[in-house]
Amino acid sequence: VQLVESGGGLVQPGGSLRLSCAASGFSLGSYAMSWVRQAPGKGPEWVSDISSGGGSTDYADSVKGRFTISRDNAKNLVYLQMNSLKAEDTAVYYCKTGRGIDSGSWGQGTQVTVSS
Repeated sequence: VQLVESGGGLVQPGGSLRLSCAASGFSLGSYAMSWVRQAPGKGPEWVSDISSGGGSTDYADSVKGRFTISRDNAKNLVYLQMNSLKAEDTAVYYCKTGRGIDSGSWGQGTQVTVSS
């Protein structure tokens, strides 16, 4: 079971990034999936999750209206489209199986830095 995130990088405030999470060794379609982030010196923060079929999504208030989670089960991928990025969005972003932050399998993370 392996999850690999990609798509992070340095972006200016107001910019956009799209993160991807690729699964190997199992079918993502069997799981709800989440994105969680961790800023320097802080604990993990749940960002968003999506049901196994993609019909239900949820977002933290801090990203609602700016971030969109989606998935392509045929390609074994989950995405996080991030628009109108702010400095406070700077963090390592992880995808994981299941909802919330308390359980599941995690990827290694991808760094997102929002700075001018």
